[in-house]
Amino acid sequence: MAITTTSKIGFIGTGVMGKSMAQNLMNAGYSLNIFTRTKEKAQELVDNGATWFDKISDLAAKSEVIITMVGYPQDVEEVYFGEDGILSSAKPGSYIIDMTTSKPALAEAIEESAKKKDIAALDAPVSGGDVGAKNGTLAIMAGGEQKAFDHVFPLLEVMGENILLQGPAGAGQHTKMSNQITIASNMVGVCEAITYAEKAGLNPARVLESISTGAAGSWSLSNLAPRMIAGDYDPGFYVKHFIKDMKIALESAREIGLMTPGLELSLSLYQKLAEEGEENSGTHALIKLFK
Repeated sequence: MAITTTSKIGFIGTGVMGKSMAQNLMNAGYSLNIFTRTKEKAQELVDNGATWFDKISDLAAKSEVIITMVGYPQDVEEVYFGEDGILSSAKPGSYIIDMTTSKPALAEAIEESAKKKDIAALDAPVSGGDVGAKNGTLAIMAGGEQKAFDHVFPLLEVMGENILLQGPAGAGQHTKMSNQITIASNMVGVCEAITYAEKAGLNPARVLESISTGAAGSWSLSNLAPRMIAGDYDPGFYVKHFIKDMKIALESAREIGLMTPGLELSLSLYQKLAEEGEENSGTHALIKLFK
């Protein structure tokens, strides 16, 4: 059965990005069932028409598609495999989409268990931060079967623009690791560049106008460097979550015998930043170490 706006969509996890993603689905006319550990975090969505559940199993039983956007791999494991988890209650024929950045092996395990219950599973982590989540312009990197991907594509299209199936289960997570490895070294470069401009007596905002459209251009330079310059360190993506992602990427890289010196340097700098009390700041707060 095709997904329509009458389909019941379950959404678990309404943090910085999840909240906007859920709201975009509601704005597109979809009926949402939502679960959060504390109802207050979901109150705005409830006020806008979402149905809140205090148990994951109840939400799963009453949803045709269940989307998860939680924090850490251990949260994913609990949400799917826990006593009150999705896989204990989701209906045969339903679809589950984990959009958390998590371990590729965990995505594979979820799909393997889901298949035994006639449930289709996708891992579909995203990139684009709070801006992409709000604007519905996220890059979505999916792993799983083509048939399942095609079925839920209308939902993914509401939340993102660059939406690609990269391969079987786990492929979405591996692609996100490539994304995070790229960002890791790039963020160090952006911080160094902005700090250099300031130390050289230049107007960093004006420097940004020149370098963001040339060969140095990147998403981080265009979207996060202005926040660095303004001293706005509110999280579009938390330092603590980026550290989690880099650790997963480093572990995965070592498993396949890959040398990642840029990733290792970035991780060490972010761990130092977290130790200085910045774990709940945005990732662009890294510039504080340089200043």
